[in-house]
Amino acid sequence: MAAESKVPEVGKRAPAFNLPAYPEGKIRLSQYKGEKNVLLYFYPKDDTPGCTTESCEFRDRVATFKRNDTVILGISPDSVVSHEKFATKYELPFILLSDENHEIAEKYGVWVEKMNYGKKYMGIQRATFLIDKEGKIAAAWPKVKVNGHADEVTEALEELI
Repeated sequence: MAAESKVPEVGKRAPAFNLPAYPEGKIRLSQYKGEKNVLLYFYPKDDTPGCTTESCEFRDRVATFKRNDTVILGISPDSVVSHEKFATKYELPFILLSDENHEIAEKYGVWVEKMNYGKKYMGIQRATFLIDKEGKIAAAWPKVKVNGHADEVTEALEELI
């Protein structure tokens, strides 16, 4: 089980990844080094209410992120096929990564024990990381509340630039 203390600290190198993605095939964090900031957001499940709200709020701010040399990458344990349906349904103009074995979620400390209706299970803790062009964590939100989160991230990005 991942402990919350495993969340990478601001200023530290972001854990690397190379994952299947929609619509890009495979995406490595290192491909953006020196060129783009990365907004990496972990979410529990495609096409669920909170995840849809969060993804659509990022979608609605995509021009601001692009203007600030930042790519948006969403990541969940869902398959690439599921991501394709989700992205198509909500016109999400950014890449969704498939972490089916939750290996990357564990590296980022967001694969945690959760409780729902009295049942314990392992799952994604909603979290966001802003990674600078040098591959370091510039800002982190380890426990995201969906409402207003995209505004918080946008403000942090503008401070980074």
